Amino acid sequence: MNPDAADVLSRVERDAIDTIRLSFPDPHGLLRGKTVDAGALSGAFRDGIATVTTLLSKDTSGRTVFPTFSPGGGVGLAEMAGAGDMLMIPDPSTFRVLDWAGPTGWMLCDLVFPSGAPVPFCSRTALRRAVAAAATRGFEVVTGLEVEFHVFRLADPDHVVPGQPPDPPAVLPLTGGYQLLSEDAGDRWEPVLALFRDHLARVGITLHSAEVEFGPSQLEVTLPAVAGMAAADTMVLLRSTLRQVGRRHGYHVTFMCRPQLPATCSSGWHLHQSLRDSGGNAFVPDDPAALLSKTGRQFVAGQLTHARAACAFAAPTINGYKRFLGAPMAPDRVVWARDDRSALVRVVGDAEAGTTHIENRIGEPAANPYLYLASQLHAGLDGIDHALDPGPPADIPLATDAPRLPGSLGEALTALEADTVLTAAMGEALTAHHVALKRAEIARFEATVTDWEHREYFDLL
Repeated sequence: MNPDAADVLSRVERDAIDTIRLSFPDPHGLLRGKTVDAGALSGAFRDGIATVTTLLSKDTSGRTVFPTFSPGGGVGLAEMAGAGDMLMIPDPSTFRVLDWAGPTGWMLCDLVFPSGAPVPFCSRTALRRAVAAAATRGFEVVTGLEVEFHVFRLADPDHVVPGQPPDPPAVLPLTGGYQLLSEDAGDRWEPVLALFRDHLARVGITLHSAEVEFGPSQLEVTLPAVAGMAAADTMVLLRSTLRQVGRRHGYHVTFMCRPQLPATCSSGWHLHQSLRDSGGNAFVPDDPAALLSKTGRQFVAGQLTHARAACAFAAPTINGYKRFLGAPMAPDRVVWARDDRSALVRVVGDAEAGTTHIENRIGEPAANPYLYLASQLHAGLDGIDHALDPGPPADIPLATDAPRLPGSLGEALTALEADTVLTAAMGEALTAHHVALKRAEIARFEATVTDWEHREYFDLL
């Protein structure tokens, strides 16, 4: 048995943990899985735990998009026909104890078919492939997270209607907003932040900072940079911890980009990225007058080249594109710059201290972390492979003549389908699956009569 798995089994027995949640990120980055008895854990490590493959074919409403009982399950895979099984293989390195739930053990899983073949739509596998692609080039990827989100006080219990997303919960704002980094506002937030910090620390997540953001009831947290897949694993655990702990204490935590509430501001998710090689940080320039090393410039060029297509993974919801519309703190075009928050890619850090890195500001906090990180890494590596040049950094990003970012999810999906390089790197099957799920989401949206339409036309016409 894997020594890490043996260690987990010993800890479960020592700490009298009765149940373990085995979870995997679905295509939307939502955690799904099963809870097993502690006595079944050894078998789960050995044989995996069976679960239905249709969990990979659902849109954000939870409805299955593809004709499951047609040949190939509607996705061209015999293993997924007839709602066949796949296996969740626990990753012992991700074991945590959720003290608010029991205590209950928790682990992330990878997905394989009963034959042992990898499931092509497994998000963790997609990022693992990207990290391995960097390693074959002699690089280790290092990623830091900067995440904005909203916290509201719950006013009423959730109202659930079977077969469709539940009505949004009634909520009350915790702060009035427009108090960016206010110490007084931070003090009012402190009871909530203390609650979150405590529970995050217990699952091994240490925040670098927690800050009052600009909008009402909006916070930002930053996390230290980590290597490999750890940032994505941390992000799914961060989101589930904050939402579950918050709910148990009367709060609604949402990573939706722009809630429909008065004066609400959009939330972003910025990736701080660098590569390490045998010499250390590969983005640090030899020339003190330069912004980035040659490797760093090429990596930026790759991200710019594939930026429009990568939006389909970085901002994968219809709502996420509200953030790009006229917000000065969000990018709207494909440019890079030195320390300018209106640029898509911002160069930050200090060469002398060895901390030079890039901040890509394209993402929304609802993105699937594995697909977001994998797409950005593949894009940057393509820039290195083909020695791409990003051109000069922009002096004034919002006044620079450059390609615009997609204005909608549909436009981003079209750009992804046209980008054969990024599609091949992410996997043609995974990309086609992602596009189909998201186009189904768009179709449901376009078939819905919105509040705006009703207000605009019902009495007028």
